[in-house]
Amino acid sequence: MNAKVYSKDGKETGSVTLPESVFGVAWNADLVHEVVLGMQANARGISSAHTKGRGEVSGGGKKPWKQKGTGRARHGSTRSPIWVGGGVAHGPRNEKDYSVKINKKVRAKAFATVLSKKFADGEVIFVDSFAMTEPKAKDAKTAIVAVAKASGNDALANKRKNAAVVVLSTRDLATEKSFRNFGNYEVIMAKDVNPVELLTYKYVVIADAPASVEVFEKRLAVTAPKSK
Repeated sequence: MNAKVYSKDGKETGSVTLPESVFGVAWNADLVHEVVLGMQANARGISSAHTKGRGEVSGGGKKPWKQKGTGRARHGSTRSPIWVGGGVAHGPRNEKDYSVKINKKVRAKAFATVLSKKFADGEVIFVDSFAMTEPKAKDAKTAIVAVAKASGNDALANKRKNAAVVVLSTRDLATEKSFRNFGNYEVIMAKDVNPVELLTYKYVVIADAPASVEVFEKRLAVTAPKSK
């Protein structure tokens, strides 16, 4: 399994060999759905909505009136939810934990599944390097336009929202800052990219192709069965 590699000038510079374990995994919608929902749940912060129950509001230490003989309904406390100023029944609480446990193997398999689907749909583009001497948005845009034209994916340069996630093998501040002004691109390292980000953006532009693919292989090594 091979794929073309382009330069940031829009020229084809060669090819990269892709492992089946990373780019040839069959689509599994249920697995991806489970992992994506779990990751989104884990990204939720603590809720700011919080209500007090009848045991937390002030007052209510004394019975409002005697049980019988007043002609009024029976009440034991003004902290009851049916009283104004009383506690709230079944209201939102800020101690609720939305986190979900996701096994390493399941997460890694979902990552490979989404990446394989993107590759099969022609939405993965390999670039030899995006390295820049200094942060410059103009150079980043020129490079993206050139790569889009060479690969035949015009939407890479024209899509206004969620166009592409640019994957780097290692941290490159100049490249990151060059893309920072564009809201439709995100730059992330190969060791950190996850299924949610891959599904958020239409294209996946993988720079430093051989090195990034090697990082992917190491990440997915956890799914490989152990030899006896």
